[in-house]
Amino acid sequence: MTWSILGRDDEGRLGVAVASRFFAVGALCPHTRRGVGAVSSQALLNPLYGPAALDLLAAGRSPFEAARALTDADPGRAQRQLHLLPASGKPVAWTGEGCVDWCGHLLDDDFSVAGNMLAGPQVIEVSAAAYREAIGRPLAERLLAALEAGEAAGGDKRGKQAAALVIQGDEDRRELDLRVDDHAEPVAELRRLYAVSLERFQPFVACLAGRRDGAGLTDRDEIEARIAAFHAGRAARLA
Repeated sequence: MTWSILGRDDEGRLGVAVASRFFAVGALCPHTRRGVGAVSSQALLNPLYGPAALDLLAAGRSPFEAARALTDADPGRAQRQLHLLPASGKPVAWTGEGCVDWCGHLLDDDFSVAGNMLAGPQVIEVSAAAYREAIGRPLAERLLAALEAGEAAGGDKRGKQAAALVIQGDEDRRELDLRVDDHAEPVAELRRLYAVSLERFQPFVACLAGRRDGAGLTDRDEIEARIAAFHAGRAARLA
């Protein structure tokens, strides 16, 4: 099941976007950790891969060493697909020989795309191309563009059901965590939810207590001013 893209921006954000003909794919496949990396575990997935891979990266192991350690120790590795993007450095991927066609992965300097049970290799190829072409846009929007392109190219050959988008910033909590668990058009619904998140959720969350801001903002007028400034800045960028 599934295709996904892992990405990283110049400000240190990490992101995962995933789509599948599988219920609640976002509950199992994507994993992120601040300052460490992003992972997606797929196919006949091993849900333990994500936390274990992030632990290995945090302990100083390279992405290759982390992926090798996990798959070498797993008797079901032929049925697994895994890709890892560290906070710095190049990604790695594993596509087991038992994964259902079409299956494979594509690695770049700061992102990776992997999928199985796909309509063909064009799914990950156009996903990668759309991600590259969206350079300069926010990471979440680049990841969404990649999913949309992959779906238009055939996506999961079984059909559509679920999609998810995760953005990990410089806090232990996720900056954005959107899931569409069961929908006739999950990628389109994910795009709609992203648009809704821009209305108040994203600028509001940026005002909350965090690692650097202590208690965060508690003056409601100041919070409203920050939200207004967020929208003014976004409008200026889009003009």
